[in-house]
Amino acid sequence: MRTPDKALDVGAWMLENGHRALLKATGGRIPKRILGMQPVELHAIGRKTGERRSTLLTAPICEDERVVLIASKGGSQDHPIWYKNLVANPEVEITIDGRTRPMRARTASGQERAQLWPIVVKANKGYEGYQRNTDREIPVVVCEPR
Repeated sequence: MRTPDKALDVGAWMLENGHRALLKATGGRIPKRILGMQPVELHAIGRKTGERRSTLLTAPICEDERVVLIASKGGSQDHPIWYKNLVANPEVEITIDGRTRPMRARTASGQERAQLWPIVVKANKGYEGYQRNTDREIPVVVCEPR
């Protein structure tokens, strides 16, 4: 049975705002890892407003020359807003451990996605369930330094 999108939206809101509160309360010292993944803050330009938008995410792959994000939205039927924003404007910034870097985001497709997906699922098995919960192919986003 599929998890309703409304429940996924509430869960995502609670996770992000809980994460923000914890970062604020600890002066950014905690958390250093979430479910074994690197916490990151993505800064993108809103596709409708043109304003800078930020969201807290986790990166199953976080390397000097590549940060990989997963647009799962918990397995919702629709892409997350942050993903829609970076598709419209791929020039983003990513903050990791207090350091913000300009990056360019792109959606991995075909063979690259096929190579990355098993690594992503190994980092967090939850992504496998998210993919089963939706009919859409969950985008794998590759961010590289500008």
